[in-house]
Amino acid sequence: QVQLVESGGGSVQAGGSLRLSCAASGYTYSSYCMGWFRQAPGKEREGVVCINMGGGSTYYADSVKGRFTTSQDNVKNTLYLQMNSLKPEDTAMYYCAASPARSCGTNWCLRAFAYNSWGQGTQVTVSS
Repeated sequence: QVQLVESGGGSVQAGGSLRLSCAASGYTYSSYCMGWFRQAPGKEREGVVCINMGGGSTYYADSVKGRFTTSQDNVKNTLYLQMNSLKPEDTAMYYCAASPARSCGTNWCLRAFAYNSWGQGTQVTVSS
């Protein structure tokens, strides 16, 4: 059974940075498509970035390109999301997710329906 545990959320002022972590267990970590999502109150869950854990290729939402970077540590089975130049509109609960697909498809990998394992989320709050 796949288990995902996020950490690293918090409160920062606009322009600040945070790094989120997602510790994964229960499957062959290096062979899947994983993603970071976020959900603000009253809004739908939004894909932030997806990553092919085998090859490392990434796909970012336009709203975070140039500001957010995802990376992986295959020894620690951990996925990271470095968030820089944070804006108040980045405020949300952030989730990591794992898809049963062995690689990310650009036409679906930022869509929540494609993922069947989710962490509990970590809150990010950005004040102006």
